[in-house]
Amino acid sequence: MKKILAKKIEMTQIFDETGEVFPVTLVMPIPSADQVAKSDNQEKEDLADMAEGDVVTVSGKSKGKGFQGVVKRHGFKGGRRSHGQKHSEREPGSIGGGGRAGGRVIKGMRMAGRMGNERVTIKNLKIIKILPETHEIFIGGAIPGRRGSVVEIVTK
Repeated sequence: MKKILAKKIEMTQIFDETGEVFPVTLVMPIPSADQVAKSDNQEKEDLADMAEGDVVTVSGKSKGKGFQGVVKRHGFKGGRRSHGQKHSEREPGSIGGGGRAGGRVIKGMRMAGRMGNERVTIKNLKIIKILPETHEIFIGGAIPGRRGSVVEIVTK
């Protein structure tokens, strides 16, 4: 098992010999503190441990989306759009009551709040292509984070 840190560059697509298209994410390895003193030869050694077709796990922070309501954050349906609904179309509805909760809001109630900016792990992604001369790794599919964010790549 080999771990490297990489910088997410962008999403793009690659065509194979048969003309089939693959959505990929381009990442570039980041030299760690001890690798900086050894120059970029260490990056090439990291890439030598990986091969096209390897299955990897990628972890990183998801994009932050700021403060969001319950419809976007938790997928609530919202209220009806007719029969006297004026400003309550995207509200959560009742959050407490005299039932089991005893007139208080129970812990874990899904409400509006900050969304995103959490650690996300995507498993079983495949390395589609490696370009050692430019230190580029193309990983099939989407990985978490915005452009320029740091991700952790673990090979099995």
